[in-house]
Parts: sequence; structure tokens; C-alpha cells
Amino acid sequence: MKAIRRKYAVKAALALTAIATTPLFTSCVPRYTLNGSAINYDIYKSISIGEFPIRAALVYPPLQQTFENTLRDAVARQTRLQVIDNNADMSLTGEITGYSLSPQSVGEDAYATQTRLTITMRVKYTDAANPANNVDQSFSAYRDFSSSVMLTDVQDDLCTEISKELVDLIFNATLGNW
Repeated sequence: MKAIRRKYAVKAALALTAIATTPLFTSCVPRYTLNGSAINYDIYKSISIGEFPIRAALVYPPLQQTFENTLRDAVARQTRLQVIDNNADMSLTGEITGYSLSPQSVGEDAYATQTRLTITMRVKYTDAANPANNVDQSFSAYRDFSSSVMLTDVQDDLCTEISKELVDLIFNATLGNW
């Protein structure tokens, strides 16, 4: 008799738990998010991504293409926005304003043991639907590498890594700022 009561008590407790937690699960609605924020795809359907020409004193020509491809790939991968050339709901334009090398660590022989490659970009983001979201800002990222290595040996990899970081920073300040 006690075993039967215990069995019904367990079933009743499970039923009450199921009833109590059902609203929690049914109120969860999936949302498309970008860096913790949602883009309203009813308003925003397209984006134009302009060229980012190099305006820095030191020039590495492949950087422009590397950065632009990284940015376009990120938009395609992380949003449902269509990339178009003109009359978009949003636009990203800018320029590469800095590409510099600087010594970071000095060894026993008074020579640098680490060198820092820094890339700076100026980005202009325009939101046609809400001009209050417009951004005109500079972004900078860097990577250190051993001074015993020639820059030409690591330059492509460093530019790819820095471009990815810059794209993340730009997304957070523009498309992720909702």
C-alpha cells in the first residue's frame, strides 16, 4: 500500500514539474543574432560593402583584398543581408590608414626580439533607415612576431589574422550595435 502511494506521489510530482516548466520552453523563440544582438530583417535586407583602399605610408598591396574578402565572408556567414552595390539599407566603406612595424622587446644585445605589425582602418557605416546608428570610427589591431623572422615570411598570415580581428571589431561597432 505504501509502495503504491509512493508511486503515485512520484508521478504527481513529475506531472506538476512538467506543467510548471512547459511555459518556459514554449516561450523560447529562436532569433537570428549577431554578436548578441538581432538584426530586424523586416527593415534591413541589403548592405553595400565598398572598397577599402590603402592610404598608409607603408603599403602591402594584398592587404586590401584580404581585408575586403574577410569582411564580405563575415557578412555572408553571420547575416542574411544581401550584398549589393548601390541603394542598400546599410553601407560599409573606409580606408586602410595605417600599416606599421615597431620594435617591442629589447634583448641583451640592445636589438629588438619582437616586432609588432599594426594595421589601422577608418570605417564609415551608414544606416539608411536609422541615421542615429551611423558610425565613423578608426579601428586598430596588431600581432607580434619574432624579429629573427623576415616580415615577408609571416606577412600574409599576420594580415589574415589582423583582418579577422578588425572585422570582429567593426561588426561589434556597426552591425552588432542594435
